[in-house]
Amino acid sequence: MADVKPSLEPSLEKASISRIVRRVIEAHLVEEEDESDPYKLFHCRRAQALKEEIVAAGKKLWQRQYVDGNGGNISARISPQFVICTPTMLSKGDLRTEDLSLVDLENKQIVGSRPQTSEVSLHLEIYKAVPQAQAVVHCHPPYATAHAVAGILPQGNLIPEQEVFIGPMALAAYETPGTAEFARSVLPMAKNHNTIFLANHGIVTWSDTVTHAEWNTEIIDTYCKTAMIAARLKTPLPEIPPRKIDEILAIKRYLGFPDARLAEERELPQAKGNLVRNPSAAVSSLSNNSARLRTREELEKLIELVTAEVLTHLDSSD
Repeated sequence: MADVKPSLEPSLEKASISRIVRRVIEAHLVEEEDESDPYKLFHCRRAQALKEEIVAAGKKLWQRQYVDGNGGNISARISPQFVICTPTMLSKGDLRTEDLSLVDLENKQIVGSRPQTSEVSLHLEIYKAVPQAQAVVHCHPPYATAHAVAGILPQGNLIPEQEVFIGPMALAAYETPGTAEFARSVLPMAKNHNTIFLANHGIVTWSDTVTHAEWNTEIIDTYCKTAMIAARLKTPLPEIPPRKIDEILAIKRYLGFPDARLAEERELPQAKGNLVRNPSAAVSSLSNNSARLRTREELEKLIELVTAEVLTHLDSSD
């Protein structure tokens, strides 16, 4: 007999989902008084969670050999005006939360005992150009960086995960790291590409969380490695059929992921499957649009609305 998955009572299911929604929303809201005091903002509970996430991502990058020496940098948007970033001249394997600093969008260090990374200007240009970008990671994963050095982008449309999470790849022209020209080199591509190859340098990627941006580095480097190996076995490599790519694009549109192909006028199939939009991205978008929950009643109403939407989605997926 097949296993029967027990179902929750409707009231219990709603209560469980409501608790999850509450944790997500409260974890991403910046209280008004925190924004007016950068020092308090930098030391609030949500900032501490962001710092710990940055440190964890830095250790993953170092363990995977995506950074060496003091290379690479990580940042996260804590509010529309301020960003938490890694320092200069420190290995990501040795990173601690107390090493991080708070900078504004004009690259002025507001709080922190160590100087910010010299390449944070690259991150800041992305934040200013892409409101949905909440975290940026720059590093030098070997297979992706090899393509950046060669000035050759890997063939696309080979692996579904790559197409969903990254999609079409872009290459920015070389500029000296740390300069204004270097920071602006990604601007023509940043809105439609969450991962960009930097000629003779490495890659930069943005996402809704630090963890997801770090995932993008893993996805792109593994993809580059796989494409290089596959090209030795067969040339040209067979691509995913166009009608199946349209199905992938429908998923990306539903999830809110950027893709240059979505800017084209094209009719896409309906996204299928038990897909749930990323709640942290939705809350971040609310914050980026300068919306504020000024009362407890407004917070409770938002929780109620999001819970109802999740329950409706689950019912329609049965």
